[in-house]
Amino acid sequence: MGVLKPVDWLIVLGYFAIVLGIAWKIMREKQRTSTDYFLAGRNLGWLIIGASIFASNIGAEHLVGLAGSGATDGVAMAHYELHAWCLLVLAWVMVPFYMRSKVFTMPEFLEKRFSPTARTVLSLISLVAYVLTKMAVGIFAGGIVFSVLLPDLNWFGLDSFWVGSILVILITGLYTVLGGLKAVAYTEAIQTFIFIIGSALVTYFGLKALGGWGELRRIAGSEMFNLWKPLVPHGIQGTWAPVQEAGRMAWYFNDNYPWIGMLFCAPIVGLWYWCTDQYIVQRVLGAPNTRQARRGAISAAFLKLLPVFIFIIPGMIAFALAKSGLNQPLSQELFQGGTELVRANAQKAFPMLVATVLPVGVRGLVVAGLLAALMSSLAGAFNAASTLFTMDFYQRLRPNVTQEKLVWVGRVATGVMVLIGLLWIPVIRGGKGLYDYLQGVQSYLAPPIFVVFFFGIFMKRLNAKGCLAALGTGFALGLFRLAVDTPVKLIPGFSYPQGSFLWIVNHIFFQYFSLIIFLVSVVVMIVVSYATEAPSYDKISGLTYGTVTADHRKENRASWTKADVISSIIVLALIAAAYIYFTG
Repeated sequence: MGVLKPVDWLIVLGYFAIVLGIAWKIMREKQRTSTDYFLAGRNLGWLIIGASIFASNIGAEHLVGLAGSGATDGVAMAHYELHAWCLLVLAWVMVPFYMRSKVFTMPEFLEKRFSPTARTVLSLISLVAYVLTKMAVGIFAGGIVFSVLLPDLNWFGLDSFWVGSILVILITGLYTVLGGLKAVAYTEAIQTFIFIIGSALVTYFGLKALGGWGELRRIAGSEMFNLWKPLVPHGIQGTWAPVQEAGRMAWYFNDNYPWIGMLFCAPIVGLWYWCTDQYIVQRVLGAPNTRQARRGAISAAFLKLLPVFIFIIPGMIAFALAKSGLNQPLSQELFQGGTELVRANAQKAFPMLVATVLPVGVRGLVVAGLLAALMSSLAGAFNAASTLFTMDFYQRLRPNVTQEKLVWVGRVATGVMVLIGLLWIPVIRGGKGLYDYLQGVQSYLAPPIFVVFFFGIFMKRLNAKGCLAALGTGFALGLFRLAVDTPVKLIPGFSYPQGSFLWIVNHIFFQYFSLIIFLVSVVVMIVVSYATEAPSYDKISGLTYGTVTADHRKENRASWTKADVISSIIVLALIAAAYIYFTG
């Protein structure tokens, strides 16, 4: 099952030849300055920006985690994928401020809006987030794919999981370290179309094996096609139940994506990720002007509508094939001879579909798509992390350093962060699933960053002291929750005494805890800001809506056309159609 045929290997090798050929051509171009290396000389066109944003986003958590979530919870996690509207917020709301500020990084924008200390704090938070999420998750997913497709692979005592993880790192790290953002962006543009075609073929052949869309709905059931999970009595999906322990009442929530969390928390994480995360916004910063940056974000919004159908639906197909017994390898893996789905094995759903459903030749193309997505996601994380470390830490400590030295430091920083990410993989392996892990960590770290950016732009009265207080408080709450959750995931059989404070914290549904962090951060930022002196409005001219000048407004109006508006409306209409179809 897991062995690729010679034709498949030829297709995979052909893919590597194309990607490495493009990367090699770009590597040979001289990149003497930090702008050349970290922002591709600010010369990326809108199509490259859009494809690169999408490729960076679609990676490990989708190929392995999102498909696994489709197998366990149906379309529940489609909320995150239908956040294409967040890219429109980036295009129309945030891009003018970012392009006007001419920054390299998102923390640098906070420095201009608030203070140098705010920049340092956000840089630190972002680096921690990249190690805990994007890097470690990408490496882990590479191992999962290899363990399914090449289960018998063994090298110097390492099984296929670890061999796959290491290979993905080495190949991706090679062109990322040497070529910078330009190599990443151009290879991602090619990889985007490879894995879109490959993933669409998985959906097609999966439905063909199952018997069509009608059979998928019949076997999976209406609950798996419903985006909004209701709050119902304890023991049923979407729990909100009281637990009586030691004579006191403790309220807690389970983790099956109830609609309240999706409605209020998911947009906070989405806007943080798409509008303020260096990992995504760095591509926009590589545009030559506001028009190209905005159109790049809009084009990415169109592409972002695809994952529901090329990742979540295949996960649901895998569940249906396993449940119906039409695919015995899947049945054995997902149900293991019983009647209950083994949630921990669901993250193998997508690569197992590739291995068992696809014909020879097509399988090679899809494997190339799998590797393309893994590599593009990791490459984006490597480049963003090295940019943050180099520009927000090293350059500030060595302000007179040469441009060539900055590029060298960025390359070294990438290698160090990859090694740290490897050390975190055992924590992910102990979790409930890749996508659960990723969304949980992001939900704990995102709220304070979202608050300082969006409230900072819309409320000119907020100052540096309020920003720092919100970042510090929110980050501390997020780290506290991670510290509480980690032993439960990492240590077999570990649990807190039922009804204790730490047990309650551990059992609060991650989206609700995220909302708590958000509300606390908002209150802290506003109270501290208004209790202290107002910022200098001259220094933040053009960085908030309250300080935008007539010239700024005129410049922004000249950067868009009717076509940009119509394209954005079409994206919103498609999102609305998806919500209507998957609500029942």
